[in-house]
Amino acid sequence: MNNWLNIIQNKLLPPRCILCDSPGLTVFDLCQACYAELPRNLNCCRQCGARLSVETTTDLICGQCLEYAPGFDTAFIPYLYQGGVRHLITRLKFNQQYKNARLLADLLLTSRLESQPDQPQCLIPVPLHPKRYQERSFNQSIEIGRHLARQLQIPLSLDHCLRIRDTPHQTELNARQRQQNLQQAFAIKQPLPYQHIAIIDDVVTTGTTASILAKTLKHHGVSRVDIWACART
Repeated sequence: MNNWLNIIQNKLLPPRCILCDSPGLTVFDLCQACYAELPRNLNCCRQCGARLSVETTTDLICGQCLEYAPGFDTAFIPYLYQGGVRHLITRLKFNQQYKNARLLADLLLTSRLESQPDQPQCLIPVPLHPKRYQERSFNQSIEIGRHLARQLQIPLSLDHCLRIRDTPHQTELNARQRQQNLQQAFAIKQPLPYQHIAIIDDVVTTGTTASILAKTLKHHGVSRVDIWACART
């Protein structure tokens, strides 16, 4: 039934490229040229997704992860926070362009199917503190997560994990300050009936937020926590 609805919708409202307004690629709101130009995160650490200084065709772990292993087990981050990807994320985050959330989820899911990682039992978007959510009335990670959960047919949890500290922005902080800033920032509200969870985020900078959240989840009995994000800075 859903397939027929998608076919009818695409006939009546064919996809248009969000970046240049050309005809879209299959069901993507992107044209072939803009899709080809999206900056892929190919040469990266297989644990945290950070770009590596040397090119390699094998899976490597960066020195940072070898010295200070993050709280999450693996990171799936298919794009770099540049060019068209950055435009899609910033327009979603600051202008509430909901159609961008669907496109970003489609791009992430397409890349995931190519690499075929294990499927988690549940998705948890990185939560905002209630004060910040009230100010913005919007959490871009939730919007991306909704589309992923619907397509993968797995639960999206908005109730198990809370952000209980309204921490300052991470932008101007170094790695140590980021760790200190986020200590005890998250809490688990309800028991977690899952052993494998994927944290959903739009952009990963250092991975500190995802790492602290993953440690909180593991402290409450989760065995494996992955990070799924659209882009890496």
